[in-house]
Amino acid sequence: MTSTTTRLLRLLSLLQERTLTGGELAERLSVTDRTLRQDIARLRELGYPVHAARGPVGGYRLGQGATMPPLLLDDDEAVAVAVAMNVAADGSTGIADIHANLQRAQEKMDRILPKRLQRKVTALRSVTDIGPAVTGSREPDAPVSAETLATLATAIRATTTLRADASELEPYRLISWQRRWYLVAYSLDSHSWQALPVASIAEILPGTRHFAPRPLPDSDLVAFVLREIASTGWQVHARVTVLAPAETVIARINPTVGVVEPLDDTSCLLLTGADRLETIAIYLSMLMMDFRVTDPPELVTHIRTLAHRYAAATYP
Repeated sequence: MTSTTTRLLRLLSLLQERTLTGGELAERLSVTDRTLRQDIARLRELGYPVHAARGPVGGYRLGQGATMPPLLLDDDEAVAVAVAMNVAADGSTGIADIHANLQRAQEKMDRILPKRLQRKVTALRSVTDIGPAVTGSREPDAPVSAETLATLATAIRATTTLRADASELEPYRLISWQRRWYLVAYSLDSHSWQALPVASIAEILPGTRHFAPRPLPDSDLVAFVLREIASTGWQVHARVTVLAPAETVIARINPTVGVVEPLDDTSCLLLTGADRLETIAIYLSMLMMDFRVTDPPELVTHIRTLAHRYAAATYP
């Protein structure tokens, strides 16, 4: 690669970040003003819409053109885009033809990613399952850094233990569901299987001790995580008696909302949860079935308040 080409790529990368003055660009590229103007002209000839503005707050910036020019991404950006495309391709987006487009984009990313980044992306893809997107969510997002996911993925592929806060874990699988990440792991401290929200782990340290994989708690680890979330994974949990057969409720909510246990032929127990009382109340109203709430008491009070509000709204 020639020095001119290298400089052009560096200039393009700088222009994609923010508006910079000619002096700032020339200084960061170690070139003269004349060489900078020539490089700007070359980028424009290649189809990059480089705009220039005069004045004390002016400078050069990369604008919108008639066609989509190539983009330059740094390492973290490239990994983030590749991971996001993988999650979107496996999840439900509701956009027609998006899966074919994502597949082509993934193939392009795979061809150009350096090997060191390709290993990270491949590791994460190979140990991640995507939960079903059959319901909406009002819960706040719980973002996780790409570096954290890469650390977990590496430990899973290498079958090595890791430290998550104060616990030693055998990691087995990552599950992405509703914009949240969960780690399926066996705790060597409590000797139990867990579905851990990755965002709630303050410190993750890779270990060096290898372990022999155990029999999994379920052949479907997505289903295992969803059951764990419904029973233990939320800040607020509710026990609701639904006056309908269990199979009718299961067909209505799927496992992403809660666990259903039959009581008799005409009723069942719904164990559900969310991070807010308001979210549970919304889910229950969407059932379009009669129900009785017994626990927690705060949810009973909240639903009574809603009932009074709705009743008052119907008065003439």
